[in-house]
Amino acid sequence: MSENRAFEGTYQGEKAIWLKYDRYEAAILPEVGGNLIAFRDVASGTQYLHEPTLDEMESFKARPFIHGIPVLFPPNRFEDGKFPWNGRTYQFPVNEPATGNHLHGFVHSETWAVEEFGTTAGESYVVVSLVVNEQSAVYTYLPHKFTIKLRYAISADGLHQHVMVRNEGDDVMPCLFAFHTSVNAPFVPGGSAQDYRLKLTIGERWEMSERMLPTGNYQPLSSNEELMKGDGVYPFFESLDNHYTAVAQNGRNRMELTDTKHGITLVYDVGTSYKQWMIWNNGATEGFFCPEPQINLVNAPHVDLPADEIGLYSLAPGEIWEETGRLYVKKA
Repeated sequence: MSENRAFEGTYQGEKAIWLKYDRYEAAILPEVGGNLIAFRDVASGTQYLHEPTLDEMESFKARPFIHGIPVLFPPNRFEDGKFPWNGRTYQFPVNEPATGNHLHGFVHSETWAVEEFGTTAGESYVVVSLVVNEQSAVYTYLPHKFTIKLRYAISADGLHQHVMVRNEGDDVMPCLFAFHTSVNAPFVPGGSAQDYRLKLTIGERWEMSERMLPTGNYQPLSSNEELMKGDGVYPFFESLDNHYTAVAQNGRNRMELTDTKHGITLVYDVGTSYKQWMIWNNGATEGFFCPEPQINLVNAPHVDLPADEIGLYSLAPGEIWEETGRLYVKKA
């Protein structure tokens, strides 16, 4: 008999909501930024996401960017921590001394509320939310009232992700968002990263300054990057900390990671609101890498390009932005 349930439990000592459906299971950590920390195929022992070991839990909580699916709002780097918006300039903490920039926003370590969890005939699901108002630490740096809501569900079709941001305030707010998704390569137990091929729906590579900020220009793609957007490439062909425009292929904006030996492809379909792809592979170290769907160009408020082109989205009072994504497995 297949299992279909959602329940409160623990993950490496942290409060977690667990989801189980048939061969799949997933876990989210509401008190560590709403991070979906695990997505597994129990039947085969496959772990698709890069999970922290028990010994890594403290470092993970201190810097939760390379495990699971961390939420970034606003994402990536902002020059000198400054965020010009609607006639004002917000000052974010400079938390990356090497570049003198602010990095990765304010919600990845906050405690999110569990709104509900449960099952239907076809899925197991959980909903978590983060409400930002004058009492919130986030409001100190981003003085807007808003709610971010995440819904994850697992079913026979894999892991479904729905994110929604609603402006609860009286003025126009910025809506800049990303997931710092961390994927195992290899994900098959006993597999070899050498057998893995990565495809990503990229367009152009942004030229970055020494401070890892975009110059506004593009750089030509290498032959390996051309393979990445074509037939696929070994994910660790060189050290990657690159930023690309996202260009949908066949109507979808996605990553595909194929284990060529076992004939399995992990698909990460993220939706077309994400105008950029970031990719980071830990200095070309086999084991995991981060294909990061991002709404906005790095440092977008400082870049003199059309807002829609660089994903500098805004929400008027009462407006909602939302997007869906899915992680699922298919035969290669």
